[in-house]
Amino acid sequence: MKRDHRQFPDDENGDVLWRMKEHGDNLSVAREIDFSIIFPTEEAAINFAVHLLKNNQKVSFSEYPEHDEMPWQVQAHPVMEPTHEAISGYEAQLAEDAARFGGRNDGWGSMQQE
Repeated sequence: MKRDHRQFPDDENGDVLWRMKEHGDNLSVAREIDFSIIFPTEEAAINFAVHLLKNNQKVSFSEYPEHDEMPWQVQAHPVMEPTHEAISGYEAQLAEDAARFGGRNDGWGSMQQE
């Protein structure tokens, strides 16, 4: 299978989506995608989670002991088709919003669909 660089650009998200496609994931199936955002304080993480909740987003919140400087994590769980445009656009919006609370993106993932 040859990579279509319009659908799977040469960047981190394009690479992840391409690997998903190569492993048989049906990328035309909408699913819950988990976006992780990490924060330096519990208060900042909670405030960001509330911000997302006020914008009708499903969220989860937890400690993140794997990162000393950013030990709190919020995950946003939108349902979407995993396209480069959708993933990158949502990540950009999260990054912009999280920065106001001292947070930053820390990746995304989803369950494979066949």
